[in-house]
Amino acid sequence: MFYTKQATKVIACLLTLALLLGCLPDGALAQSTDRVPSPQDQAPPPSFTPEQLDKLVSRVALYPDSLLAQVMTAATYPNDIPDAAKWADEHHYLSGQALANAITADQLPWDPSVQAILPFPSVLDTMASDMNWTTDLGNAFLAQRQDVMDAVQRERQKAKDFGYLRTNGQIVVSGGPYITIEPVNPEFVVVPYYDPAVVFFAPRPGFFIGGAIGFGFGVTIGAWFHPWGWGYPHYFDWGGHAVFIAGRPWGRTWVNRGVYVHAGWGPGVRRWDAGRRAEGHELIRRSEAERRNMREGHAHAEEHHRPH
Repeated sequence: MFYTKQATKVIACLLTLALLLGCLPDGALAQSTDRVPSPQDQAPPPSFTPEQLDKLVSRVALYPDSLLAQVMTAATYPNDIPDAAKWADEHHYLSGQALANAITADQLPWDPSVQAILPFPSVLDTMASDMNWTTDLGNAFLAQRQDVMDAVQRERQKAKDFGYLRTNGQIVVSGGPYITIEPVNPEFVVVPYYDPAVVFFAPRPGFFIGGAIGFGFGVTIGAWFHPWGWGYPHYFDWGGHAVFIAGRPWGRTWVNRGVYVHAGWGPGVRRWDAGRRAEGHELIRRSEAERRNMREGHAHAEEHHRPH
């Protein structure tokens, strides 16, 4: 569909009216009018084969459901990822309430789905380091959500059948018909570390299956992050191919991606105009050792940085 300038103005007017009538959440207007579809937005949707999707989701298929849902939705805003990864890196020393306060105070110009994974700098680092993969993952989730979710289930089933994926002290793995992965402690979300070239294939003789997936790194997600969609009991309806963020269905698709605004965020959570961005905290980047430890799934050990 081609949008003329006149049509664009009509859409903006309708969004303004909707906001005045209370049909849109606070802060939605700026986000929506910034994302009015252009002719370029109307490119044909991508089409990935099942084999391509299996490979595409393999890096994150074994993430707990809550983290997987947040990553999938954040990937649909790939332009926000590099700056968000930099912010998370520079604020990695903050956690809990202090981190939540910083996210709010800095009035960040990224979609709340991207803000939601700021507590996970290693995840954002992975996404920012391979933007082709991140963009493909987001586009696939927009255009082929059902197929993407089916691919996740296929990969989980392989890892489970080969003995790699199983309930342990950090996660609970369901028995089916759809495989869910939930943290044992809902307020501590682990980021599993594994090699997709290993865990989705039959183990070679003598290989120690129990060490193939590491669960040493995790993030405490308390009530402070509830406004960003954490702490809810349900993120996927695997049979119905639906995803829920902050307890509400997430309805962004390839067709409506230019104007869709998720309405489930908590008070004060919004995408701010770039000109409103603030910074009131010391910026301390992670050391290479800290980055490596997080990437490889080791428990977080804060270094004592010298102020700079």
